[in-house]
This record gives sequence, C-alpha cells and structure tokens, in this order.
Amino acid sequence: MAKYAGDAVMKDSLFVYSEEFLNYQFNQHHPFNQLRVKLTLDLLKKMGKIEDSMIIPARRATPEELALIHDQKYIEAVQKAGKGELGEEEAGNYGIGTEDTPIFAGMHDASAALVGGTLEAVDAVMTGKAKHALNLGGGLHHGFRGKASGFCVYNDSSVAIKYMQEKYQARVMYVDTDAHHGDGVQWSFYDDPSVCTLSLHETGRYLFPGTGNITERGHGAGYGYSFNIPLDAFTEDESWLDAYRNSFREVIKFFKPDVIFSQNGADAHYLDPLTHLSSTMEIYKEIPKLAHELAHEYCNGRWIAVGGGGYDIWRVVPRAWAMIWLQMQNEIPSGPLPQEWLDAWQDQSPVPLPAGWEDPRPLYKPIPRKPEIEEKNAHTVAKALQIIRQNQMTKKNANG
Repeated sequence: MAKYAGDAVMKDSLFVYSEEFLNYQFNQHHPFNQLRVKLTLDLLKKMGKIEDSMIIPARRATPEELALIHDQKYIEAVQKAGKGELGEEEAGNYGIGTEDTPIFAGMHDASAALVGGTLEAVDAVMTGKAKHALNLGGGLHHGFRGKASGFCVYNDSSVAIKYMQEKYQARVMYVDTDAHHGDGVQWSFYDDPSVCTLSLHETGRYLFPGTGNITERGHGAGYGYSFNIPLDAFTEDESWLDAYRNSFREVIKFFKPDVIFSQNGADAHYLDPLTHLSSTMEIYKEIPKLAHELAHEYCNGRWIAVGGGGYDIWRVVPRAWAMIWLQMQNEIPSGPLPQEWLDAWQDQSPVPLPAGWEDPRPLYKPIPRKPEIEEKNAHTVAKALQIIRQNQMTKKNANG
C-alpha cells in the first residue's frame, strides 16, 4: 500500500524552477540548452497562466539521494570533474569528457539541481500538496548507474522513481515520449515488477541510443513490465498518436499504477535537428491531455511530468512544454502567441519565432512512404502489447 496523503490538495498543479537549471550547460555550441526552460516559463508568465504561488524552488539532490541509483564512485568522479580534478582516462571510464557529455565547471551541482527539482515535484504530488507537478529541468533519461550518456550526467527520473518506491511505496508507471529511447530508466527497473516503463521513440536503427526494441520486455520478476514502441523514421502525427493512445491505455489498464511519471522530450517534432520523425505541434497537445485524463482515471490525479530532449529550443520546445502546464490547468491553447513574448526573445533567436500555437500547414512536403510507415507502426504496437495478453494468460493458468 502506498504511503501518500489523501486526495485533499492545496493546488491542482505546481511548477518547479530554479535559475540554477541554466548552469547545466556543456558549452556554448552544445545542442542541450536549458534556456528552453526559461523560455517556457516566460511564455506562461506573459500569457498570465502561472502565478508566483504556483512556482516552487528546486533544491540540489543530496549525494545519498543520488546514490539511490548512481554508484558512489561515479558521484565522486562527477564532483571531481566539475572542479577540474578528474583525469582524462578516468573521465572516459565514466562517460564524461566525451563529445556528447563534455565536462563543465560545477557539473555536479548543476546536475544535482535537476535531480532535486524532480524530487521536489515528487514530494509535492505524493504528500498531497498538488495533484500534478512539472519539472521541465528534468527528464535526463540516458544516465546509468555508473556512467553518463547522451547529454545526461545524473538520471533524475530513475532517482525519483526509486525515491517514490522507498519513501511512498508507490507503483510507478513511467511513460517516455522522447524521440530517443528511455534506456537509462528502463535498465534501472528492468527486473522490478513495481515499475512499468513505456517508451515511444524513433527506432534505434537510425538513432541514439540504438536500443528500445519490442523484444526488450523486462527480466526475471520484471518480465512483462517493460514496453517499447519503436516508430519508423518519418512517422507523422496520426500514426504517432495512434501508437501513443493505444499503448498507453492498454498498458495502464494492465498495470494500474499509483502514480504516472511522464518524460516529455519535445524532439519528435519535424523541426528538431537531431531526429527523423515528422510530427507537429498536434501531438504535443495530445500527449499531456491523455496523461492528465489517465492520471485522474487510475491514480486519483497523481501525475509528475518532467522535460527531456528537444533541440529546437526557439520554435518547438517552449510551445510544446507550455502545453503540459496548460493541460494541467485544463486548457488547450490556440491562436497567436503573446506579442510581448515574441518581442522579448526574437532578437536572441537565430530563427523567426512562430506566431501561433499551431504549425503552418503544410509544414513539410508529403512523406512518400506514409501508408507503409503507418502499417508498420500499427504492427509494432500490436506486437509490443502481446506481452499483456501473455501475462494475463499466465496468471489465469497459475490461478487454476
């Protein structure tokens, strides 16, 4: 039985933020840029959709909290790296100092702040302070127990889920809609039947980290609690949303969690420079809408959301991430963006900022393989979900 407060809450939603999030910066030219969090918050403020009373500060996760997932020697290596005290060979052993995850000053403190922000979101929801909480600074899903990977030093999602297990004894459903497979979180709980992971991502045949096949289904007691939906390159809105709706509804009905934890990478968009999917802002309206609906249907509203990937930080990420917060407020935006926001940021943006919430149509030329891609994705979903029926049949046979 989960140890959390009842359903009486002070607020519907809380937004976690700290200026320290901006310190998580590998270098000026690296695609991972946390300015996108500030851009999103400023967009919400200029819309008049967030008040200071709805924003709670992030804190730094303690070494003991980080050690819920990460190896102590790795934490010490990150601390030394941020002080310029880690040798090149040792850094390479821990996946830091690479092209993807370069060393930067204060690396440990900045990374710990992202994790601490997610833990603040967890406590807000699980103690009944809010039904929903959002930490857009989090979502670094590639970090491993003893190694950095894919722009991720510490894995805030894995730490937060382990924290929820130990502090609140919660069954957690982790839903990852980043274009890259949520490998670090999956492997953290691969043998754990109290955590169910669902990742929808571009197939690893073309994209980092190369994992996330439908055959990755869990191990030991956790077999049947890991679900992967690898989507074909150039997947468009309709096929993406069909896969998301069908898999999310089926998996949550099977697992019946205490809380939904969603990772909301915004890099499945056509304009993202690092991926090959062809979605538009339409999916970013629907992703939080369904998570919100299912949180109330299965979890008494308990929903924790974090950020993730997203490398077109001007045209895509602020709109996509603002929609998560607005959905938490039961709003779906449309029409023009606030002129005040456009005026504030256009001079800094290297590209023209979008005028409205919707993308222009057509955003891109027709995809020639559309029917083939849609058929392939539908087959992938059906095959991935077979494991639910297998589990149910196994339980039925075991019960005689």
